Amino acid sequence: MAPIRVVTDSAADIGPAIAEKHGIGIVPLDVRLGEIGPEVTRTWSSEEFWQQCANSSAFPETSAPSPGAFSAAFSAAADDGATGVVCVTLSSKLSATYQAALAGAEDVKDRLPVRVVDSLTVTMGEGIFGRHGRRGGRRRSGISTRSLHWWKERATKVQVYGSLDTLDNLRYGGRIGKAKAFFGSLLSIKPIIEVRDGVVEAESQPRTRTRSLEHLASKVIEAGEGRPGCRGPTPPPRPTRTRSPT
Repeated sequence: MAPIRVVTDSAADIGPAIAEKHGIGIVPLDVRLGEIGPEVTRTWSSEEFWQQCANSSAFPETSAPSPGAFSAAFSAAADDGATGVVCVTLSSKLSATYQAALAGAEDVKDRLPVRVVDSLTVTMGEGIFGRHGRRGGRRRSGISTRSLHWWKERATKVQVYGSLDTLDNLRYGGRIGKAKAFFGSLLSIKPIIEVRDGVVEAESQPRTRTRSLEHLASKVIEAGEGRPGCRGPTPPPRPTRTRSPT
């Protein structure tokens, strides 16, 4: 197993099979749906979660993992032979998860080094960041200042966009007022949002679902990610090795 392990949170949307294949530790956020607590919701697949939401009048609520959940994940990595951990979290401007990871890292500082990186994004923006980052972990025997600079630099380059089919969830979560949600529904607006500088911002307001999806496709093409041969971010650089004089 990799001497440097990658740990992230469930907001990265990395499935269990992929996490196991690449040796990525996942710390789940606490999700509650009405009277159903996180001990149950974390056992659901994505499909089951959304089906339960559709059948419930309750609005799902999330909270950050505890510092203890992170320290347990870091300790598990140490038990599995890791000599260090890079922990990638969802944006610190959207959740207290980053702070919880820092506290968890402090708990295990006498056992192994843990570096916590604020991804400044969420969902697969965070997930892709973690998956590419684990490539470098296979090759390094330590966490260098140079490699940490790579992680933090890449965190500012990831772009995440999303198309919303309804404004209701934004209204329930207090992001917009009732009037705006009402008129948005009347106009069939399918808003595009983006994660910008670590927070969710409005990007555009297409009038139909088709136009919103076309707009998302155009953003991918503009970024160059839709071009043949694109492989995503380059892994962190190897540290330079020097020989001692003999």
